[in-house]
Amino acid sequence: MLAARWYKAKDIRVEEVEVPEIRDPHEVKVKLKYCGICGSDLHEYLAGPIFIPVDKPHPISGDVAPVVMGHEWSAEVVAVGEKVTRVKVGDRVCCEPIFSPHKDGRYLLADYHLTPLLGFQGLSGGVGGFSEYSVVGEHMLHKIPDSVSYEQAALVEPAAVAVHAVRKSGIQLGQSAVVFGAGPIGLLVIEALKAAGAGTIFAVEVNETRRNRAQSLGAVPLDPTAVDVVAEVKRLTNGGSDYAFEVTGVPQVLETSLLVTRNGGETVVVSIWERRADFQPNDLVIPEKNVRGVICYCNDHPVVLKLMEKGYFRVEDFVTKTIELKDVVTEGFEALVADKSQVKILVVPPTAE
Repeated sequence: MLAARWYKAKDIRVEEVEVPEIRDPHEVKVKLKYCGICGSDLHEYLAGPIFIPVDKPHPISGDVAPVVMGHEWSAEVVAVGEKVTRVKVGDRVCCEPIFSPHKDGRYLLADYHLTPLLGFQGLSGGVGGFSEYSVVGEHMLHKIPDSVSYEQAALVEPAAVAVHAVRKSGIQLGQSAVVFGAGPIGLLVIEALKAAGAGTIFAVEVNETRRNRAQSLGAVPLDPTAVDVVAEVKRLTNGGSDYAFEVTGVPQVLETSLLVTRNGGETVVVSIWERRADFQPNDLVIPEKNVRGVICYCNDHPVVLKLMEKGYFRVEDFVTKTIELKDVVTEGFEALVADKSQVKILVVPPTAE
């Protein structure tokens, strides 16, 4: 079958690999339908390895580079192990691609995303979604409701990142928030904030197309090259926002996201970072502000699927391009690097139909 494998930074190859088969009674074989290109994938392409194991195998997957990439996928179940109980052949499913200790089709930890062994299928090994078929444990799958398409279901994983960040923040009805970065996750955070009942939502973004998209979702757009973001938010909120969500991974933006909140406010750091970021600790200490880090998701996929049934996270609001697997490098990764108007690019394998 055809698959896209990461060998090193700037070296992803679309090539023929063996079709994976079930080897464990709790495993499920699926035929891929759609797989989104994640910001984490782009980080690996530009500056990896980050999550991809290169020197020694990942302790759960047992794999080492080259690895088949892709973890934002939807698929059809085509075969199940003899002890699988959660899905059956023909089911429509999406993936929660966390590698964490598991047994008998269940994760072992309540906070399974906080294991020291954390990894991700399609990054830390396994056969990712940039392929025609994959095999995963049944504990990693969620059934797709009838009203949710395969295309929309490919948004569940990144939407779960946003929902997790908003749920962990504890934002209350009517409270204000500033989202720094209107890329895919930033836009999804805006949508999740709307679902949570947030009041005024500001979107800080340099790119005009992305600002406009954030505005179409209901956010107040702010161009940091044209206004003093901290001063403007404090003026419009009478002292600062209740929350800020840092979704850029740009070091200097972190400090701004701390300054923009009111005394006692909270900044949620969602980004995965390629380098260090500095800030003045007194900006936290004296106004008694809080900083919270969040990683991926934990029991958030079912919430996202329920929100999708209610009309949130629509395909037309987030998917800007659909490409064939054979073009994943040129029309996918390179397009995301060159064209900041792109939001979510979905990849379709040859066997999708």
